[in-house]
Amino acid sequence: MKRRIKHVTVLGSGIMGSGIAAHFANIGVEVLLLDIVPFELTEAEQKKGLTKEDKAVRNRIATENFEKLKKASPALLYAPKFAERITVGNFDDDLPKIKDTDWVIEVVVERLDIKKSVYEKIEQFRKPGTLVSSNTSGIPIHQLIEGRSEDFKKYFAGTHFFNPVRYLPLLEIIPTPETGPEVVKFYMEYGAKFLGKTTVEAKDTPAFIANRIGVFGIMNLFNNVKKLGLNVSDIDRLTGPVIGRPKSATFRTADVVGLDTLVHVAEGVHQSGAESDKYKEQFVMPDFIDFMMKNKWLGSKSEQGFYKKIKTADGKSEIHGLNLETLEYEAQGKSSFPTLELTKTIDKPLDRFKVLISGKDKAGELYRKMLGALFAYSSDKIPEISDEIYKIDDALRAGFGWENGPFQIWDAVGVKKGIELAQEAGYEVSDWAKEMAEKGETFYKINEEGQTTYLDEKSGNYYKIPGQDSFIILDNIRHNKTLWSNSGSAIQDLGDGIINFEIRSKMNALGGEVLDGLNRAIDLAEKEYDGLVIANQGANFSVGANLAMILMMAIEQDWDDLNMAIAYFQKSMMRVRYSSIPVIVAPHGMTLGGGCEMTMHADRAVAAAETYIGLVETGVGVIPGGGGTKELALRTSREFHNDDVKTNRLRDAFMNIAMGKVATSAYEAYDMGILEQHKDIVVVNKNTQIKTAKMLALSMAEHGYTQPIEQKVKVLGRGAMGMFYVGTDQMLAGKYISEHDKLIADKLANVMVGGNLSEPTVVSEQYLLNLERETFLQLCGERKTLERIQYMLQNGKPLRN
Repeated sequence: MKRRIKHVTVLGSGIMGSGIAAHFANIGVEVLLLDIVPFELTEAEQKKGLTKEDKAVRNRIATENFEKLKKASPALLYAPKFAERITVGNFDDDLPKIKDTDWVIEVVVERLDIKKSVYEKIEQFRKPGTLVSSNTSGIPIHQLIEGRSEDFKKYFAGTHFFNPVRYLPLLEIIPTPETGPEVVKFYMEYGAKFLGKTTVEAKDTPAFIANRIGVFGIMNLFNNVKKLGLNVSDIDRLTGPVIGRPKSATFRTADVVGLDTLVHVAEGVHQSGAESDKYKEQFVMPDFIDFMMKNKWLGSKSEQGFYKKIKTADGKSEIHGLNLETLEYEAQGKSSFPTLELTKTIDKPLDRFKVLISGKDKAGELYRKMLGALFAYSSDKIPEISDEIYKIDDALRAGFGWENGPFQIWDAVGVKKGIELAQEAGYEVSDWAKEMAEKGETFYKINEEGQTTYLDEKSGNYYKIPGQDSFIILDNIRHNKTLWSNSGSAIQDLGDGIINFEIRSKMNALGGEVLDGLNRAIDLAEKEYDGLVIANQGANFSVGANLAMILMMAIEQDWDDLNMAIAYFQKSMMRVRYSSIPVIVAPHGMTLGGGCEMTMHADRAVAAAETYIGLVETGVGVIPGGGGTKELALRTSREFHNDDVKTNRLRDAFMNIAMGKVATSAYEAYDMGILEQHKDIVVVNKNTQIKTAKMLALSMAEHGYTQPIEQKVKVLGRGAMGMFYVGTDQMLAGKYISEHDKLIADKLANVMVGGNLSEPTVVSEQYLLNLERETFLQLCGERKTLERIQYMLQNGKPLRN
């Protein structure tokens, strides 16, 4: 019997409970969010004459946390309206409602006695077969179900989400011996398919998988930072994006997560007795951590931790780092590390490790010690915390935001070299790792089908990592499926008559080499294949056009070449729209400017839920010039049913472009008109995106795809310009925008109404493209525009003047 999840009850409305509730609401599930009844009335409640029996009082804790959920930044909900799917209540009055729920998720305080008392109450009201799980991060799962019924035990497991729930994809599933195998399978599959998570089945061991390895890595740095003679900002510079880890790196991560949370996990491992003597000491707090805990320097939550915002004598704010010797905050200058300079030409973090460990400076010493300890510890935890190495790598990537897990990094530096690093750091790797090194084996191999296999520690054989049939990994098929490539793009054969066009330029910017590749891909697909997918698996789909090229042409006033370049871009987007084969675009992450225009011109888009998409060109002083302005004008014109709708729709589209608005999710992109619900789809699990896009292209081809006919667009003419002029005049008068902003906005409006036409007129798409391109070129001639482009290139963010 298929299990369907329509309703979930979350017990505990704190940070984790609210995050879990929000994410279930994101995927369309109804949620009941409960918390305890307050012990006392607040002063405000007393003034209102409320009593402890009033619903507003009894639900206060859940209600207040629900309000925080709705205002959270970054947003926990894909769209504000999804909050309607959440109802709040309290344990005393509303727990009986769980008889109608499909899944109860407990997220109460981390105390075994309290959790057990909650389960006793759950057992009174849940119907047999209802799923029950705990989000505990430290209490042994088997202890939670002591004294519970057989049915309760069968459907119970740990479901350990990571905070923030929407953005960190890891979900550890921790069954007990009593959990039914089919129940474990459901948790794993539901988490991946519906919640979009990387689900990892973990053993019931202290801190499970991700926190066990990740916190060891952090504690190892805490215990060695003074010996290395590095300060906190040095460590964060060396352990962040340069090695494929988040910008928050080590000490900033501790501040964000909360030092108390980190200490809780580390002490839990230390006190569990699970660690051998050689590793146990790494979980002992150094003196500076004890000092910080005593003074409640916990990080962001206490406004100071390893970093603190300081007001200088001139009133400016600066971020100072904690000197771990003096325990005082100080400005920490940027140290020079020659080792880092050697990696500047290496794009992939995984390819940098061989260079980093060979460094002769303090950076090289750090990497050798850090990686040596990590390799030894990770090998030691097989099979204690996991029988399979890929689960450890999956957990660290999904839970800590590492680009590569320990065993992937070990492969990259060489297995024997990794063993040497461990020994130099004072550790020994496990015997099984030494044996595989002697045989010349690696931890991972790619098989002939382009799928990743892993080395099994027990048998010494290689097995396929489960679940790969649901997704396509471009890295795995490049060596034998690449049909063509240039410096910025590549074409791969996805099989079954579908090819993929991959953007591979820096930041996936859209320059001439990418457009050449796109046109070649369309030509190839039209001649020899059935459909085209445009997808990549970089951090972002595309940040837009190559601004450096535009700036260079504008400075040199090479207007003919710039005109040709913009026309080529427009023509390429129109080929995406009007080709003889279905074209599916798969946006994810930042999909800005030209990336957004490419998405809008596709037959259909398969967007990752975490797609941040928008037409942002006004931020650099121009308007969308690759068909984006035309496309929103076209889409708006379809809804011109009456005068009110005409002006409202046009104004909304204009504001989205003029303000450079970026959707914070694919669902918000629906509301902005960038994605269209009648044709574009959203996938929550990004790993399935290319496979889904391929199947969609294949289905469209098999059902008889016919090349679309170019559309006509109804524009309102100069009669509609008054509305825009009034708005921009008021914005300028109120000093909300500059003269240059007003110029851009007025020219944008002129394109969207069709230019200097005396009355509403039906025009061609090419008419609007010509007007769009002419306006783009005019704005490129403005000095302020060039200043904005230069600022963007230098600082990575727009200049508003």
